[in-house]
Amino acid sequence: MTSAERVICNPLDLAYRYQDIRFSGTVNGMKLGEPRRSVHREAADPSIVLYRGRYYMFVSMSGGFWHSEDLVRWEYRATSKLPALDYAPDVREIDGALYISASRKEDNCPFFRSTDPLSDDFVEVTPGTFPFWDPNLFQDTDNSVYLYWGCDNKTPLYGVRLSDTFSPIGDPSPLIRSDVSAHGWEQLGEDYVVVPPQTEREKRVALVVGTDPYIEGPWMTEHEGTYYLQYAAPGTQLNTYADGYYTATSPLGPFEYSLDSPFSSKPGGFITGAGHGSTFQDRHGNWWHAATMRISVNDVFERRIGIFPAGFDDDGVLFCNQNFADFPLVVPDGPFDPWTPPAWMLLSYKADVVASSSASGHDPASAVDENVRTWWAAASREPGESLTVDLGVCKTVHSLQINLADHELSGVAPQASEGADMGHSWRGIFPSHQSAEIVVEISKDGQEWTVVRDSRSAGGDAPHAFIVLDAPQQTRFVRVTSGRLPFDGVFAISGVRVFGAGDGDAPCPVRARASRVDDRTARIEWDAVAGAIGYNIRYGRHPEKLYHSWLVYERTALDLRSLNAGAEYWVAVDAFGESGVASGESVSVK
Repeated sequence: MTSAERVICNPLDLAYRYQDIRFSGTVNGMKLGEPRRSVHREAADPSIVLYRGRYYMFVSMSGGFWHSEDLVRWEYRATSKLPALDYAPDVREIDGALYISASRKEDNCPFFRSTDPLSDDFVEVTPGTFPFWDPNLFQDTDNSVYLYWGCDNKTPLYGVRLSDTFSPIGDPSPLIRSDVSAHGWEQLGEDYVVVPPQTEREKRVALVVGTDPYIEGPWMTEHEGTYYLQYAAPGTQLNTYADGYYTATSPLGPFEYSLDSPFSSKPGGFITGAGHGSTFQDRHGNWWHAATMRISVNDVFERRIGIFPAGFDDDGVLFCNQNFADFPLVVPDGPFDPWTPPAWMLLSYKADVVASSSASGHDPASAVDENVRTWWAAASREPGESLTVDLGVCKTVHSLQINLADHELSGVAPQASEGADMGHSWRGIFPSHQSAEIVVEISKDGQEWTVVRDSRSAGGDAPHAFIVLDAPQQTRFVRVTSGRLPFDGVFAISGVRVFGAGDGDAPCPVRARASRVDDRTARIEWDAVAGAIGYNIRYGRHPEKLYHSWLVYERTALDLRSLNAGAEYWVAVDAFGESGVASGESVSVK
């Protein structure tokens, strides 16, 4: 494949499976609201391994798995041999075979084995001996096998060595717990701000779920004799969902917290969240980190998958490059620098938009506001509804991403035939659905149009269709028209995102002003500059290692509440526009 064919854009464009969730309104005997139903796509908690030259990805609530030869194109494969409704499926290679397990809070968790997943050869090797949640298997360099698990806001993450029959050897060891007083990023709340419950319902919910962060989703990586125990916090429904880590010189510790946590964090941009994932190497030795990205509008667990370049620096610090983590990214066919900048810049932010019709509260502008949690929706369910973006002038366009939204499907989708009662909710996964059909056209003048995607004939389900043009095109208008949609629902778009190269100069650099507010918070301010559509705030514990980032639009200040107490920080603010990025100079946070 050419380099143009090896470009991806988060969230990954997967055939995410539709869920049918019917909430009873009551949890543990306490009424939290009225019964409701949600039908939406979901995938989370990605576990990716390279096995026999192919990448396999298992995610929650999929009824199967995805596989890929190149990390670019993923194909879904259904299976009825694995428990579809067990959350956070884990896959690791053990003694030359793939082993899969998943989560059960009350029943023993089974383990499955496969040497040829594409032939659906999954076999249960043991029904398990104890329940666990968010499991992760790990085989050490001496071939001993360990299991890590945990997902709670009260109990720690655990680890134990396993026998050849996958039974625990000895008692599980408690490994790590949350420490909000020292780890700012573990704090609950959107942007780490905790809003006290106001309504009676919110107070009841707080009584049930508590006010402490969830520590969950362990993943173990050994690198040059150091064991990196990665974990997620504070909650999957938050923009601050992230992965941090502890290190040790043995698989069960004792573990020491890394002040470079969180290493995977994406609180800003089009789609946020980068927690509960897996760290793996590709066939060229490059490191990657896959993680959960949130929408959480139709339902708390409405989520997507993202993949980010990762690595270990010379000091053994684990990092992810998430500076422009939802911009186009080249997946190289060989070794590469994980800090390679985005392939193209955003050209469509707050462009003019018109639509064939609009549902109340879902105007066309919602499709270009760089927020996956807002969307335009048509006023009818008829095929042929359309949305047209006007970039204002012709621009050099290289690629487009069309992000579809699930709009009020609970009123039109049939009930899933198979599922399970989870106590507070009944849930099922639709085994199949009508693929989303769209036609994407571009034009210089709004009169003559060129079709760049027509899924009515191409087939395939692409809810986050990423379209790389054969060659860059001078384009002013982008039009997206609907064909048939899943469950014959309303045409809805959360983002028409146009990428390319602007014709002007990059913005001028800005200089950050930073001050420490308290142990876990810094105030960052800067002056707006001409030509900037947004700013990327990079920060870290060394002026040359600004490994964390937070992308914002139309702001000139940010409170970083994610710091670790007792650690010194440096920060830089990069201005970015349609023509590039102006890197700011790092300054000390005092």
